[in-house]
Amino acid sequence: QVQLVESGGGLVQPGGSLRLSCAASGIIFNMYTMNWYRQAPGKQRELVGDISSGGSTTYVDSVKGRFTISRNDAKNTAYLQMNNLKPEDTAVYYCNVNRHIGGPIWGQGTQVTVSS
Repeated sequence: QVQLVESGGGLVQPGGSLRLSCAASGIIFNMYTMNWYRQAPGKQRELVGDISSGGSTTYVDSVKGRFTISRNDAKNTAYLQMNNLKPEDTAVYYCNVNRHIGGPIWGQGTQVTVSS
């Protein structure tokens, strides 16, 4: 079964950290760029960043220097390490992969809430 499952979300105070995980099944994980998106209430889903099959990363400007994307191909898992979290980082976070054949796959999302 082709599936992405996110975990690791929760409630954290401003300045805190969280690490999200995205476990993949049913795909040849090491072939694909893994993307992290987020969607805040009332806003469009935005790309937070991605990691290529070779390990190269890109980030949206608002998270540069605070968020780090990594991957463990042996575990078919991608990670989003989020440090110095701000209230504006509050959103549902999704991982995504765009398959060459079969189209995009999305996880169910995990809620991140940054609040004091």
